[in-house]
Amino acid sequence: MSVAAALAGLATAAALLLARRPPAAVDRPPPGWWPVLVAVPVALLLSSVLPPVLLVAGTVLVAGGRLLWRQRRRRREAGTSAGLALEACELIAAEVAAGQPPAAALGHAAQVWPPLRRAADTAALGGDVAGVLRGLASGPGASQLRLVAAAWEVVHRSGGGLADALARVCGSLRADRATLRVVEGELASARATARLVAALPLFALLLSSGAGAGAWAFLSATPLGWACLVGGLLLGLAGLAWIERIASGVLR
Repeated sequence: MSVAAALAGLATAAALLLARRPPAAVDRPPPGWWPVLVAVPVALLLSSVLPPVLLVAGTVLVAGGRLLWRQRRRRREAGTSAGLALEACELIAAEVAAGQPPAAALGHAAQVWPPLRRAADTAALGGDVAGVLRGLASGPGASQLRLVAAAWEVVHRSGGGLADALARVCGSLRADRATLRVVEGELASARATARLVAALPLFALLLSSGAGAGAWAFLSATPLGWACLVGGLLLGLAGLAWIERIASGVLR
């Protein structure tokens, strides 16, 4: 095994380790070191079979694709949480308007969106419900709870009607949700265009190889081609990540 192949194998193992999914919850135990013991020998074994540049390029694709997939999954989870939070807010407003105590309304809403269980328990004990709602608002897709927390605090201090305040807040949240759907529809075309542009070099490479231009030989057999291949993959993945970051900033 050459030194270049060994270095490529170690670089592959490092990239795979960096792309590992972090624990999703604080109370979940850490994944441990077993991926290290698996990734390094496998990468070194592959480096003796495949050219180093193909190993590194494949690793860049796998690691970058996994990071993009995690971004997309987080966005979907945030959208799901936002929908459930809005449904829970509407349920709280309806329950309070029907004469239910706020603590009971929060308990019923917690069956729709479980994170509200903390707020329900706090309300049952006479604690600071608005503070708990503000804490929940920092989670993904739950920023709308800041308005609910503000309405809850104002009503608690002024003695006004909680049902009317929550009904107004829910109306505002529904309007914001409708606007968000329109924005997501507009951003879908931008994301699709970015993916198409990122895939164009692959189609160009296939066409040039079929025409006998020798592009693949240049990319796989020369140091300059290696730099172009890996650099192009990194730039393409960086462009996709940049588009996702811009879209996330617009939707936030």
